[in-house]
Amino acid sequence: MNPLSEHDTASRSPLITHDDLAAHTDELPLPQPPTNAELTAILTLLSPPGQRTAAVTVGHSRDDASRTAAQAFHTAWTARGGHVLAVVHWPERAASWLRPARRLTAETPDSWVIAAAPLGFAQLARRLRDSTGFDPARTVAFSSLNTARLPALAGPGTLSGMRGASADGGTWHLHGARITSHPPAETSSGSAGAGR
Repeated sequence: MNPLSEHDTASRSPLITHDDLAAHTDELPLPQPPTNAELTAILTLLSPPGQRTAAVTVGHSRDDASRTAAQAFHTAWTARGGHVLAVVHWPERAASWLRPARRLTAETPDSWVIAAAPLGFAQLARRLRDSTGFDPARTVAFSSLNTARLPALAGPGTLSGMRGASADGGTWHLHGARITSHPPAETSSGSAGAGR
């Protein structure tokens, strides 16, 4: 079920309508500070066997928990020799989302790492889809985006392929409008990476 109004799908703007934004604000989880298990899972998702992710772009919303997650990731990633091309932040509400979308995609990272509140990121994802070469399959996110409301708000297929970590160290994968979660035991046995 798509929670968006028919007006939104007929609209020329890629943005979520004001009415739909207001209707779904209370349903979405607030970002929480990252756990060590979550950060470890993010790093593992970026380093699957046989592949090398060296350069990333980090994006985050401006709330304290998302900033903390982005900084924790930046510190851990660079400590293991990874390179951060850019760190981009955005507000929960913006006129067009074009500026942060262009900054996120100004360079071509191996992966994007996202720590954000769902509503603002859904808006940004719509702009990324319509105005840039963003690839959700090369995107890894923190647990705040592990909500079934995100794919509906972002629009059909906008984030299909995105993966992420849960606070308990498990992982999740978004395919179409469905999020599949893998508990930490599956993650450590390698099953989470098989669903790419």
